Parts: sequence; C-alpha cells; structure tokens
Amino acid sequence: MPIDAAKALAAEPRTGEISWTAKDVLLYHLGIGAGLPATDPDELRYTLESRLHVLPSFATVAGSGAPGVISGLSLPGIEVDLARVLHGGQILKIHRPIPAQGTATATSGIAAVYDKGKAAVLVLRTEVTGDDGPLWTNDSQIFLRGEGGWGGDRGPSARLEPPAGAPDRVLERPLREDQALLYRLSGDWNPLHADPEFAKVAGYDRPILHGLCTYGITLKAVVDTLLGGDVTRVRAYTTRFAGVVYPGETLRIRMWRGEGTVRVAVGAVERDDAPVLADTVVEHT
Repeated sequence: MPIDAAKALAAEPRTGEISWTAKDVLLYHLGIGAGLPATDPDELRYTLESRLHVLPSFATVAGSGAPGVISGLSLPGIEVDLARVLHGGQILKIHRPIPAQGTATATSGIAAVYDKGKAAVLVLRTEVTGDDGPLWTNDSQIFLRGEGGWGGDRGPSARLEPPAGAPDRVLERPLREDQALLYRLSGDWNPLHADPEFAKVAGYDRPILHGLCTYGITLKAVVDTLLGGDVTRVRAYTTRFAGVVYPGETLRIRMWRGEGTVRVAVGAVERDDAPVLADTVVEHT
C-alpha cells in the first residue's frame, strides 16, 4: 500500500535550519505579481529592499521552497506518483511579523492522514521558530488521488457557509503567461506547473498555476485593499484549493469584511467564475 498511515504518523519530525534573504522575498513578491506599476509607492513596499515589507504568505516558501507538497512525499510511509498529487488546502498562522532576512529552525512532520475513499489527504505541519520565539505554523493539506480506500479516518469535511450579501470589494488580477515559470523560482519545482507533457499525464491540457501562487496573490489583494497595506495585521490565512488556474487567465477576487476577518472567494473570469479558492478566511487585527 503506497500510504502507510501508521508509519507516517509515527515518524519522528524532521528538524533543520532554514534561512532566507531579502532577495528571496523580492523574488517571491514578483512571482505573485507585485511591482505593477513598477514605481507605485505601494508596490515598492514589496519590490525595493530599502523599504521591504514581507507578505505573510512568504512563509509557504521561506527557506525550503517546497511548501509541504513535495517535501511531505519523502517522509516515511509515503510513496506516491507525483502526477497524482494536488495541493488541497493551506492553513497559515503568523505568530509575529516575518523579517526580511533571517535564520530559523523548522520542524516538520505528518500531523494527520485521512482516507477519503478515492483519495488520501496528508496534513504536513511545519513549525518555524527564530531566536525570539515562534514565527509561524504552516499546515499543508496534500491530496493524493487514487490512494485512499484502506478504511481510515475520513477526517473533517465541514465547509463554510457562503458569505452573506454582496462583497465589499471585487478586484480582478490578470495573470502573466509566464506566471508559473516565475513563481516556481521560489522553490516549488513540480513539473506540473511547467512541463506540458507532464501536465497531460496528470490530466490537464497544459501546465497549471501553483495553488500557493494564487494564495499569495489573493492575500496581497486583501492586505492592499482592506488592511491598509499593513502586512503585520495578518494573524492567520486559511484556504481550500477548489479548482485549477491556468497562466494567462484573470482572477476575480471577492472580499467580505467581518469582525477581525475577511472572507474571500476567488474565481477564474474566463471560465464563468469557476471556483479557484474557497472557504478562504484572513484573520487580522
């Protein structure tokens, strides 16, 4: 059996040092579409090292680049075909602002393994701590097609009720044709996002955009519009990856204000708002 849930859950967490520089942050920001217009003072917060603010979603690539989707597949008890792998969801908790450069200790392990029948879901948890204490906690939910059916725990399945009323803000964000090629330079080298032949084997007409790229684009939109451009206000950011995005498409980002939260839904404009991100919540101060 490709998934040995007991072995995966019993495995010792992996601990190692990670580090990042301002260059890594700048590259990540460019990969999620920052810098347009290039001389806009609001964009220079993301693209100029002398005034650099770190978008919290940078935590998904800091130090290692492989945000659980790839690194989690090398843990004990996990042996799967990369073409069957999808990123199902992401939960990020920010304990304090991420510095523009730094060194920290990352501890990663499988927090849960769920049997969804026709698929398995792994939850890879990474805790990152710096000299002054915890920085962030990252949960990557990895969806493995065709790997379920062993009779294990199905795990949580509750979905959020759709937001009520009209959204407070609606933005459209066009994606570059080379968006995935640029974003993958931050470290997620899955060929699904670059190689047309690999994408066809995985069941797609062409390479798809990284879910975490859409995740970053969406958080930037929320910060820039409803949080006054203040990246330090973000406390947590949760999403479910509900559908694929193709480079060159346009994202429609709808936002609803709440008490200490922003609810978000993202769709692909050219495909009649086909869902891309769902059950998405930004918690903030």
